[in-house]
Amino acid sequence: MAPSSEILMCPSRHFEVIYRINPWMDPGQTVVDRTRAFAQWSALREILAGSARIIEIEPLPGLPDMVFTANAGLVLHNLAIVSRFLHAERRSEEAPFRAFFEAHHFTVETLPEAMFFEGAGDALFDRREPILWAGSGWRSLPQGHEWLSRILGCEVVSLELVEPRFYHLDTCFCPLADGALLYYPGAFSPASQAAIEARIAPRDRIAVGLDDALHFTCNAVNLGSRIVLHAISGPLRQTLESRGFEVTETPLDEFLKAGGSAKCLTLRLDETLAPGPESDGAVSRNPCRSSV
Repeated sequence: MAPSSEILMCPSRHFEVIYRINPWMDPGQTVVDRTRAFAQWSALREILAGSARIIEIEPLPGLPDMVFTANAGLVLHNLAIVSRFLHAERRSEEAPFRAFFEAHHFTVETLPEAMFFEGAGDALFDRREPILWAGSGWRSLPQGHEWLSRILGCEVVSLELVEPRFYHLDTCFCPLADGALLYYPGAFSPASQAAIEARIAPRDRIAVGLDDALHFTCNAVNLGSRIVLHAISGPLRQTLESRGFEVTETPLDEFLKAGGSAKCLTLRLDETLAPGPESDGAVSRNPCRSSV
């Protein structure tokens, strides 16, 4: 059977840590082993290729973080919203990612002026309900969430990130295929923790501890029953396996030096809205609203 999912990846040939835009980066002390990084990236690609079609974008010299394609933009059906990066160091990635989406026949939306939004790093679709979880606080602005709701035609739930080590939503929050949520509560404001608890039933909230969170366990790629990640504790693995998931660990510590892991290295190109439990299975456009 041919893979049903499509994922964008960028080879890590130019990956290095040469500036500091998050607490994980330390260009004065950190040296990336590029050979090892490419071997780790290639191993991740090979694992994912068993469940998805991998599409590559050519890496460009001088853009070391282009490897983190989750930040290229956000895709829903044939619509692509290209990111606008907060930090100047990454803004040169915007043009090649836009060119990729245009070359692959996506309808490309341009963000409003002065709206910073870092794509699927800060915006994750729920797998049970037709909603978008959107992070803000470090990279993306909450003022843009109403615009996202209008463009995408779905409810956007705003989540405030308060722990600088978890600067993107996908570093601490992973909606799973069965409707559950893998997340680190300590990354969120009390109001955002309450918003999560109001929408996800207790049996479906899988809260991870700080040690798992710092190993980027939540920065996982979930394709059907398969979860691919850098590292996971034994008890948490058992929890996921008890729900029917197959957990695959693959070392990505070279990328942790820049604050990224498995999910950061990928962008889903086949996103759709979940139909919701009361739907007849058809994907519909929902009333536009943004909630906090």
